[in-house]
Amino acid sequence: MSGTHQGMKYFLGVLLVLGVSGSAKAAETYSDRFVWIFGWGLGQESDVPEIEKVLQQAAQSGYNGAVVSFGLDSLCKRSEDYFRRLHQVQAACNRLQLELIPSVFSVGYGGGILSHNRYLAEGLPVRDALFVVEGDVARLTPDPPVSLRNPGFEEFRGNQAVGWNFHDQPGEVSFLDTHTFHTGRASLRMENFRANPHGHGRVMQEVQVHPYRCYKLSVWVKTENLQPVSAFLVQVLAGNRALAPVEFPLKPTMDWTKLVLIFNSHQYDKVRVYAGTWDGRAGRFWLDDWAIEEMGPINVLRRPGAPIVVRSEDGQTTYEEGRDYLPLEDPLYSPYRVDRPAPTLRLAANSRIKPGQRLRASWYHSQKIYESQVTVCMAEPELEKIFDHESALLAKHLRPKKVLLNMDEVRMGGTCAACQGKNMAELLGRCITQQVEALRRHNPGVEVYIWSDMLDPHHNARNEYYLVAGDFTGSWRHVPKDLIIAVWGGQARPESLRFFAEHGFQTLAACYYDADDLNDVAEWRKASEGLPGVRGFMYTTWQKKYELLQPFGRLLFLSPAGKPPRP
Repeated sequence: MSGTHQGMKYFLGVLLVLGVSGSAKAAETYSDRFVWIFGWGLGQESDVPEIEKVLQQAAQSGYNGAVVSFGLDSLCKRSEDYFRRLHQVQAACNRLQLELIPSVFSVGYGGGILSHNRYLAEGLPVRDALFVVEGDVARLTPDPPVSLRNPGFEEFRGNQAVGWNFHDQPGEVSFLDTHTFHTGRASLRMENFRANPHGHGRVMQEVQVHPYRCYKLSVWVKTENLQPVSAFLVQVLAGNRALAPVEFPLKPTMDWTKLVLIFNSHQYDKVRVYAGTWDGRAGRFWLDDWAIEEMGPINVLRRPGAPIVVRSEDGQTTYEEGRDYLPLEDPLYSPYRVDRPAPTLRLAANSRIKPGQRLRASWYHSQKIYESQVTVCMAEPELEKIFDHESALLAKHLRPKKVLLNMDEVRMGGTCAACQGKNMAELLGRCITQQVEALRRHNPGVEVYIWSDMLDPHHNARNEYYLVAGDFTGSWRHVPKDLIIAVWGGQARPESLRFFAEHGFQTLAACYYDADDLNDVAEWRKASEGLPGVRGFMYTTWQKKYELLQPFGRLLFLSPAGKPPRP
């Protein structure tokens, strides 16, 4: 017997053991059997055949829907080639009997919305920064000056760096190195991480700052066979919060490289700056030449909810943009590129501001989180217009029966003038409601799904979430009750599935998350058993790992085990 016939015989034998007959049986179990199509932007011709290959595998394995992430909330910016490829994918879905389900309207990762107006980014406040006028320019004057003690590790006693609050296990994990350094005569080297029970190899210094100011922090780093590079972080902590949750794309071995971040001090007058590994396993790295400085209006925002105010130092006179100073803008605006000077404040021709005068200026600036996340302000009125405009285009080009809202990981909010002091749970609920209303205004009857985390008290619907000033607790009370909640994660979340069931929501288990096996998926299936409203599962990968797409389908969609009640 040929290999093809042997393989077919084996597959049919599996189906007989499971007591199923393919997708017809799957239709009797889960109504939602989706695959998440992520990592293609339809920007090149090769995207379509690559996507079609995944769709073909899904169709053969009991799936009935493809949830696509193609930047579909910025359709007004798209080219003819983009729409041609989009319709090719739609045609492939129709041919394979897969429902095409768009995902739209991210606020946490606001790239699509920010393509309409980059200044809709959430703003962090700078209050009453000091500027001193020199000729026709007012320049930032640090108030008070900020500095690190012994930033180049030039002062030391043995393996102990002077002026630093601590570095892990001097002489065992951390060493003052006078042979390898960036400048000067020494650097701090970290290695032998397994000597620490947590794999720590860190250095920390507490620094005095001024509340509500913007600062730039930098450090030079060299690595040698460092594993894992993901364990290396540069952190700015205050209280129990991280003020600059960023990631740097380090290489295991690299020469001296400058790492730079921007942070806002918020209400704090002291911060703790760290660099090092939190779970190091092998290799080594060196640190040298730290620097910190107060920044002027870098990445200054310009929108109604992020006003710019310039006053005399005594506060008696508020100066006018256009009349007293030229429009304050950052011509190099980019939350992703911050190792550059901030713009100055330039005086208008007939300004009331005089040479030598001291001014106090306030503004709002954007800030990225991790490598590329920039959050949108949910309170700015312009946002609702974008939802409506893009919903109309989505209905025109695709008219989907189902849509997924990308409303996950909203890690900033409550800090600009538009949203400051607002109830963040209510604000999030209102924003989601606006999205649903816009979608249904142009496409009546569309079913709306949403990522679960911002509505889940067991996940991110809580207080003190990243840089949010406010509390998301109770957000689930302020959204339409017919939302279908895509409960997501690698490990199973039985408490989350139960929570949404108890509150009357239908759910979709969005699981997998790029593991090497389906052990976690089996736990998701167990967690869903017996719960009302579980509509099905979605194969969810963020790394284009579709190798387990077909086994996932066989486990869940072609097996009678673990059937939830039909919704």
